[in-house]
Amino acid sequence: MRDEYDFSKAKKNPYASQLKKQITIRLDEESINYFKSISEGVGIPYQSLINLYLRDCAASQRKLNLKWK
Repeated sequence: MRDEYDFSKAKKNPYASQLKKQITIRLDEESINYFKSISEGVGIPYQSLINLYLRDCAASQRKLNLKWK
């Protein structure tokens, strides 16, 4: 391992804008446990499963049917 590296000719990552962004989201424990139980069965981290599900909802433009009583 070198003591110093020369990054003067380095290029910016062209995929940096496509990376995930860290946020804080509040979820109820039942929802978290649901995705954790699925993740154990398929071997994918539960946070990735939540992301995949939300991405699928966005891609299919799925809308919630909210009716307040």
